Amino acid sequence: MKSYLFKTTINCSGCLSRVKPILDKEPRIKTWSVDLEHPDKVLSVTTEDCEPSDIIDIIDNAGFEIEEIKS
Repeated sequence: MKSYLFKTTINCSGCLSRVKPILDKEPRIKTWSVDLEHPDKVLSVTTEDCEPSDIIDIIDNAGFEIEEIKS
């Protein structure tokens, strides 16, 4: 399993409800969460075979800005 962190513009429960069905239906994503309290609205994703670019495309297509947080 790989884990990735992303800075996003998913900043409220309404935004979260827009991305939830999209992320939930992606079979390659095992777990995900968004920390709405963090200033960067950090999206955490655990996956076996999704690359960061795949996750960026998913969130970007949902209408939100996203960039990977490199560790």
